[in-house]
Amino acid sequence: MKNQTEFTVADAIVKELLQAEVDVVYGIVSIHNMPIYDAMLREGSIRIVTSRGESGAVNMADAYARATGKLGVVLTSTGAGAGNGAGSLTETWNSGTPLLHITGEADSNYIGTDQRYIHEAKDQLKMMEGANKTAYLLKRPKQITPFMRKAIKEALTVPTGPVTISIPTNFQAQIIPQNQLIDVETIQNPEVKINIPADVVEKIATAKRPVIWTGNGVIASGASEVLQALVDKIQPAVVTSESGKGSIPENHPLCIGNFAIAPQVEELLKKSDLLISIGVRFRGGETYNWTLPVPENHINIDLNPNAFNRNFDTLYTLVGDAKAVLQEINSALANKQINPDATYVDEVKSVRQLVRDDLRSQIGPYGEVADIMREQLPENTILVTDVTIPGYTWGNKLFDIYEPRNYLYMTGGGIGQGLPMAIGAQIGQPEKPVVLIAGDGGFMVNAGEMITAIQEDTPIIVLLFDDGGYGILRYYQEAAYGRRTSVDLKNPDFVMMAKSMGFESEKVRSIDEFKEGLANAIASKKPYMVVVDVEAVGVLEYKDSDEYIASFRPNHG
Repeated sequence: MKNQTEFTVADAIVKELLQAEVDVVYGIVSIHNMPIYDAMLREGSIRIVTSRGESGAVNMADAYARATGKLGVVLTSTGAGAGNGAGSLTETWNSGTPLLHITGEADSNYIGTDQRYIHEAKDQLKMMEGANKTAYLLKRPKQITPFMRKAIKEALTVPTGPVTISIPTNFQAQIIPQNQLIDVETIQNPEVKINIPADVVEKIATAKRPVIWTGNGVIASGASEVLQALVDKIQPAVVTSESGKGSIPENHPLCIGNFAIAPQVEELLKKSDLLISIGVRFRGGETYNWTLPVPENHINIDLNPNAFNRNFDTLYTLVGDAKAVLQEINSALANKQINPDATYVDEVKSVRQLVRDDLRSQIGPYGEVADIMREQLPENTILVTDVTIPGYTWGNKLFDIYEPRNYLYMTGGGIGQGLPMAIGAQIGQPEKPVVLIAGDGGFMVNAGEMITAIQEDTPIIVLLFDDGGYGILRYYQEAAYGRRTSVDLKNPDFVMMAKSMGFESEKVRSIDEFKEGLANAIASKKPYMVVVDVEAVGVLEYKDSDEYIASFRPNHG
């Protein structure tokens, strides 16, 4: 291969990625990003993962970032390619994942001229701004270095999220001076002074019925150990958001878990005299659309000042890194005599068991499926749940997560992103088993990424729950209208399809067969799909509120 001695915009992009400690880039090669691919190839340090679609590439980079805590990076083509990634970028925006999306753009001479340059979009920058935290267009090739640093910093700055940078095709191979941009004011190991008001400490010390609600902010700040120290000190009920699963080991006796909208937890909140929320967004689906009773005595800890009174009123919002703030709170409480109410502690432990028992009573054989999964899979397994009934009824609640970053789900609610996310998580954490719960309808959205799993040697386990269509929409249509349309799907032979892709696969029709099938998948150490025949094992009876069902019928608004 011919060596290149000239320094180009593409080389500067790769140089900045390396400075940001990027070691994996996901994407699809195109004539609109070929110089950047060649620059990565020549440099040689970055692993290049080729997906089968831009949407899947974004999902992989997203999951990689969530599973590792690093910056995710995806590289797509211009126009249609960037647009293909936009849907998955909205998921990344919803989850607040730090991600850099590098895309081409039409030749700078044709942007906005309506000349229909190849892959041109009417307004790519506006399209990308709509799907991202923000988006930038490179206008001066020689300024690519500060341009890159600004975008990377923006992705990593709270509130974190995806940032798209568009690089016109005629700029990418342009030769530029190899000058140095040096951040001379970078401070190493800065000392941060945390000032916790005495009133806040006193409210925590004297609470008799405290509740802690943990979110992804705990995980992002690496605050799990200091959180557990606080829990051990004040003995609260611990509720987690879905994003916060694993912020405290879910086998902890005071960890109720991802059950915020269970009636027993609602009752606990109603009677609580203190709520400490840590890095929680309070999403609508996890709070009955913000109608859960939250005590007036609400202390919120968040690095984003806009969390103040965002979804629930907060008496105090402590703006700062969760780990640093919790360390200071623990220090302030160290010399205080705290006597947790033993009756309340027993009540919390009882609620922890009751919410699980209630859920099990509603899901038939699937409580046993969850038990089999937890018994057979290693403690450090990463679970990914796609948007499917098994994922959001029991998978996200009954499968205990013991470590931060070991649970990933579709925060924005879009189907079919689970498969590429499982692949990205496995690349990021090759020593951990990765298991995906998916439904047949959603799985087909990105089914082509199965071959990416093979090509990248990612031994993910797919648990595919096949009910022949969009099960949840069947239910809603029947409940709302007494009829249904467009929800019953013609499916391939999933076992045959999986094997043709290079997966090992089998179909199971009973709990005993599932137990054996999962054991086979674990022992295989290769990409494996277990297809669960839902009709044979048992159709899960889902039920929503009459009020929600009525919202689909003609109404006066």
